[in-house]
Amino acid sequence: MTSVSTFAILLGGALTIDDRVRALVSGARAIAADGGMAHASALGIAPELWVGDFDSTAQALMDAHGETPLLPFAAEKNFTDGELAIKQAIERGARRLVLVGAFGGDRTDHATMHLLHAIMLAERGFDVVLTSGTEEAAPLLPGELQFDLPPGSLFSVIGFTALTGLSLKNVKYPLDDADIGFGASRTISNVAEGRVSFSLKSGRALVVARPHDFSGA
Repeated sequence: MTSVSTFAILLGGALTIDDRVRALVSGARAIAADGGMAHASALGIAPELWVGDFDSTAQALMDAHGETPLLPFAAEKNFTDGELAIKQAIERGARRLVLVGAFGGDRTDHATMHLLHAIMLAERGFDVVLTSGTEEAAPLLPGELQFDLPPGSLFSVIGFTALTGLSLKNVKYPLDDADIGFGASRTISNVAEGRVSFSLKSGRALVVARPHDFSGA
């Protein structure tokens, strides 16, 4: 069961619901960001707050969730609806954040900001995971990370800086204390052999996994 300090943040990107997604949000409190409310019914969860400027929210969705408290913001603002929703979750005591619908959607700029924001949150000490059902991701900062993946599934390490001292264990292509230049593709398309262990000496990265993709690499 997920801790009460876990919040699911419903974002407007793509979502394919599977057992992994259900496990991530099980027992979590939830806050919806604008059009991300569209995922609530399919997930069987009732957000305690609905945040946004509602510029991408259909009237039918507003009608279906009219009982949810709203926290409206003007469309002309300096923050994305997702960032505002995360801020509200943190104010309510969140320590773990599950960003649901964090990939895809119509806005590449918004989706990219979700990835960058996740790394910033991890630097502040929050436990963060992003999911679309098809893909999952977690920030990788200096230290260690464990990621439980089905054997044979694909994952990549995306460096947002140069990486030093990167080690990967329990994978098809292991690394031991490797230095990876910024923009290098060496860490794309590896294959998990179960629970993957990562360690990093310096840098910022994101582990992006495809738990249902067994196409090999």
